[in-house]
Amino acid sequence: MRRFPLRPLGLAAVLLLTLSACSSGPEPDSRRLVLVTQAQPSGAASQVFAGEVRAREEVTLSFRVAGKIANRYADAGTRVQAGQILARLDDDDLALQSQAADASVQALRADRDLAAAELTRYRELVGKQLVSQSLYDSKKAQAQAAQSRYQQAVAQSKVNSNQTGYAVIRAPANGVISQRLAEAGQVVSAGQPVFAFAADGARDVSITVAEQHLPNLRVGQPVKLELWTQEGQVYEGKIREIAAAADALTRTYAVRVAFDDAAAVTQLGQSARVYMTETTDQGLSVPLSALTESNGKPAVWVIARDGRLQKRGVAVRRYGARSAEISAGLAQNEWIVQAGVHLLREGESVRAVDADNRPVAVAGTTKAAR
Repeated sequence: MRRFPLRPLGLAAVLLLTLSACSSGPEPDSRRLVLVTQAQPSGAASQVFAGEVRAREEVTLSFRVAGKIANRYADAGTRVQAGQILARLDDDDLALQSQAADASVQALRADRDLAAAELTRYRELVGKQLVSQSLYDSKKAQAQAAQSRYQQAVAQSKVNSNQTGYAVIRAPANGVISQRLAEAGQVVSAGQPVFAFAADGARDVSITVAEQHLPNLRVGQPVKLELWTQEGQVYEGKIREIAAAADALTRTYAVRVAFDDAAAVTQLGQSARVYMTETTDQGLSVPLSALTESNGKPAVWVIARDGRLQKRGVAVRRYGARSAEISAGLAQNEWIVQAGVHLLREGESVRAVDADNRPVAVAGTTKAAR
């Protein structure tokens, strides 16, 4: 009978026991790893608006009568003085009308004087009872009518004389022609813009703002201004005017910002930046990457205390460049997923880590200490 050595069999048994002990260890955590954050109070937000330097007093200049432009004496960029002639219409027809009106005044003056003289004679005759009272009353009415026609002609003559003066455009004040809108030889109607005029004096920055910014703006609110050609040089300013209605095309509101600093050297049309600080008392700020949607409305993934995901709808007050302001639907101490939100499922169990790759205890309101 053949005998087998016992030492190799003992080594094999020990090896099997060792492998069995290793295979009974804990399985690795297969839950999805997600990056989480907590909503932060929105507080004060700084907004930057692009604008253009404009004159505080701007006006379009036009003729008050229709006609053909005979001469134009100013161009865009021309500096002008108050009362300076800028353009003139061909006023031949207006001059003829004025002459006709003057002639009518002279004719009606003669009729008035004749009627007044006859009334004087008939007053004497009726006193001597040489003519009837009714004939005298008739002459009196004729004299009054002649006086009225004369006064009407005088008024019309003044209107024609004024229209002759309306054939000239004069500068209303010292300033600059910012735009030329018509040319010599062109036939224009009454009131049609011919020049855009910017008066010397104070300067504003014109900007437009969206509807959501209006509740945080007020007239007199201090702001900062910076000209693009003077980067780094910041001037003090304040909101001077806010439009009451939105533009029909852009649906934005026009806002005028005044320079408080008299030392600011500006040129019309310069580009500028306006820095405003909007203060909000309520609302939480979350990264834009944390937003998803539920039934077409904004939502976020909230991690419940049991470590499972819940999709919750939120109300977004304002969208920013990198964050969104939440007005309802979320508490400040709740943890939300801020990346990869399109890959998650309702009720999924996850492991949460913060931006520093540290595990987060979602059952509490603080991060797990290490």
